[in-house]
Amino acid sequence: MLAPQLKANGSAFARIREFHPELTAFRRDLHAHPELGFEEIYTSGRVRQALEICGVDEIHTGIGKTGVVGLIRGKQKSSRMIGLRADMDALPMTEHGDIAWKSVKPGLMHGCGHDGHTTMLTGAARYLAETRNFAGTAVLIFQPGEEGYAGAKAMIEDGLFERFPVEAAYAMHNWPAMRPGEIGVNPGPMMAAADRITINITGKGGHGAHAYLTVDPVLVAGHIITAVQSIVSRNVKPVDSAVISLCALQAGDVHAMSVIPGEATLVGTVRTFNSAVQDMIEQRLIELCSGIAQSFGATASVHYERIYPATINTAAEAKFAADVAAALVGESHVKRNMEPSMGAEDFSFMLQAKPGAYLRLGQGGEGSCFLHNSKYDFNDDVLPLGSALYASLVEQALACSA
Repeated sequence: MLAPQLKANGSAFARIREFHPELTAFRRDLHAHPELGFEEIYTSGRVRQALEICGVDEIHTGIGKTGVVGLIRGKQKSSRMIGLRADMDALPMTEHGDIAWKSVKPGLMHGCGHDGHTTMLTGAARYLAETRNFAGTAVLIFQPGEEGYAGAKAMIEDGLFERFPVEAAYAMHNWPAMRPGEIGVNPGPMMAAADRITINITGKGGHGAHAYLTVDPVLVAGHIITAVQSIVSRNVKPVDSAVISLCALQAGDVHAMSVIPGEATLVGTVRTFNSAVQDMIEQRLIELCSGIAQSFGATASVHYERIYPATINTAAEAKFAADVAAALVGESHVKRNMEPSMGAEDFSFMLQAKPGAYLRLGQGGEGSCFLHNSKYDFNDDVLPLGSALYASLVEQALACSA
């Protein structure tokens, strides 16, 4: 049950709390059966089954490969639609926690809480289908492939918003650094753009004892690794934010101690909130890497791939979501100017297409196991609150007329 010191208001929370044990069982079943992006066959099947039991009006499957969309019509007719999104996929990592509902699939784990997000939206579906206290249509979007597969983009390209023209879309993500009962939002950036950079360096290999006869690409890579950090410190305005991390270096053979390789590759990521900063960093990387390589007699090419755009809330929808949250948990438990994260989120594609807001739902507090950790587990205590928040966004956005 929800921790006794925490309280939430409203009929949605009170009703959903009554079937909290069922939500917990559903969440733990999903946790035990994790699936990667676009492979969510079991998960989407369980979602469809749950929506059928809940009595939603329409269920659409196969959108963006394995995505599911449920429609619930309110008791008053209206053409208005509000979208609620939850992600379904897991991560390619081994679970090391000691829980009864531990992953049964070696090398796969729900290490980011998408099992909880899916469960919360399912809980909202049950409540909304029971009460229908709104005017219009709730569009429940169960999205595949958030973890690097751009599942949101796939659903959009598959006609998501043409088929279901929502006026706004909302999503949330559990946040272990926040205490249960806290909700965070920001009227602007919430998550950064995620870009992948690959730097290929070509030199001249040879014997390590006769390095003067070579053009050492490992040496060039070392200078690039150091110099790239100057882009953020000397080219990005202090009031802007950016991160450049070169996270992998591949060159040569660890068993060949005296062989200087002919090539080296660096792989990393760039995180930004501003497209102008993003453009500048790409250009500076190309100039800097090429110049450094040339100075050593080598060549370098930069492949810059823009994976996810920045997740930027629209101000009106962010304020609305914060007001809805405050009605549930009280103003003191809502962070209206949540510090953005340099992590990335593909709900950004939906926010490029529609107004909306991305929220964070507290589930841990200081010392909690953070996301993508092999011992992470979603906190089932917050399931009713997350479901109630989803449902309340619909009820208040599509409020019935008197």
